Amino acid sequence: MEALSLRDDVSDKSALAAQNTLQLIAFSIGEQTYGVEITTVREIRAWNGATPLPNTREFVRGVINLRGTIVPIFDLRARFGDGQTSPTKNHVVVVMSVGDKWVGILVDAVSDILTVNRDDIHNVPEGNSIDTELLNGIVTHDSRMVGLIDLHAVVSGAKMDG
Repeated sequence: MEALSLRDDVSDKSALAAQNTLQLIAFSIGEQTYGVEITTVREIRAWNGATPLPNTREFVRGVINLRGTIVPIFDLRARFGDGQTSPTKNHVVVVMSVGDKWVGILVDAVSDILTVNRDDIHNVPEGNSIDTELLNGIVTHDSRMVGLIDLHAVVSGAKMDG
């Protein structure tokens, strides 16, 4: 009986530890590393171009047809104000769910799956308004700073005003 209660105690601790961790898909834009929660990622695919849309901002590359679903593609480099990506066959699109919609973001490369402790996530330092607006936080993983993308903020403001 004693061993059983000890085992329950161990499983409770591991369940608690799992609740306090977050798994991220990490990807790069130049030298910067960013991440999104793994549960939002639906697919990672090679860049094959996108059909441009009129009256959209420079960070909207267009749309792709993904098995009958029209998915808008956002250029993350352009969204962060660093100019449009010149995509090559090495670039990838990370398709994610944002609410009940699917969106894709164009990135240089997917690098890793990271497990981070929620307590290690820090607020984005004030200063760069774009970073503050588009990131939920920053975490250090293996001496790398990883910006946690706020997907809702990244995809907002896609249409031109007026």
